[in-house]
Amino acid sequence: MWYAQNPGRRTRQLLGDGVVLLWTALWSAAAVVAYRLACLLTRPAPQTPAPSLGDPSRLPLVGDRVDSALRIAADVAGAVDPVTVRAAVIVGAVVVFLVPVGLVLNSWLPRRLRWIRQAAAARDLAASSDGRELLALRALLRPLDEVARTAYELPDATAGSLAEGWRGGDPEVIDALAEAELLRLGLRIPDQVYIPVQETGPENGTGPMEPVGSMGPVSAA
Repeated sequence: MWYAQNPGRRTRQLLGDGVVLLWTALWSAAAVVAYRLACLLTRPAPQTPAPSLGDPSRLPLVGDRVDSALRIAADVAGAVDPVTVRAAVIVGAVVVFLVPVGLVLNSWLPRRLRWIRQAAAARDLAASSDGRELLALRALLRPLDEVARTAYELPDATAGSLAEGWRGGDPEVIDALAEAELLRLGLRIPDQVYIPVQETGPENGTGPMEPVGSMGPVSAA
C-alpha cells in the first residue's frame, strides 16, 4: 500500500511525492548545466579567436567581475592536469545534485516508508479481533488530546472510560479506538468484522459467526 484510502490524505501524499520528484528533476538539470559550464570554462582557449563585434574572450550574459573571476578560475584550471580537472568537475556536479536532493530525501523518505509500514500492518491487524485490540491500544497510546478527541466523538465517553473499556474487552470501545487509529492513517474503515463466538452446539459444540462492531468485511484468522 503506497497511498492512503482517504481522498484528502491521498491527495496530500501525491502532492508531496510530486514536489519531491520535481525538486529532484530541477537539481538534476542544474547539475548537468554546472558540469557543461565547467567543461566549457576548463577547455583550452583557441589561439586565433574568430572575429566578432565585441571582446571574443568575454563570456556572454555575465558582468565584468563574474567574467574576470571565471577566467581566473579557467586559467588556474588550465595549469592543472586535465584528468584531475575533469574529475573535479564531475565531483562538483555530483555535489550540486546530492546536497539539495539528499536534504529533502532525508526528511521525506523516512516518513513515507514509515507510513507504508504502519498502514500495511494496520490493514492486516484490522482483520482479526486480537489485531483490533492492538490497534485500540495504539490509539490509547496517542497524545492525550487525540485520545480525548476520540472520546468526544462517542456518546457519554471520556478518555478514562475508553481505557477502562479496553481493559474490560468492551467490543464497542475496542472497535471505536481501532477505527480512530485507521482514520489517523488515512485508511478506509471496513463495514463489519466477523469473529467466532463459541456456543454449545448439538454436534460440534460451536456456534455460527456473529458480527461485532462496525469494522469491515474480513474474516478473523
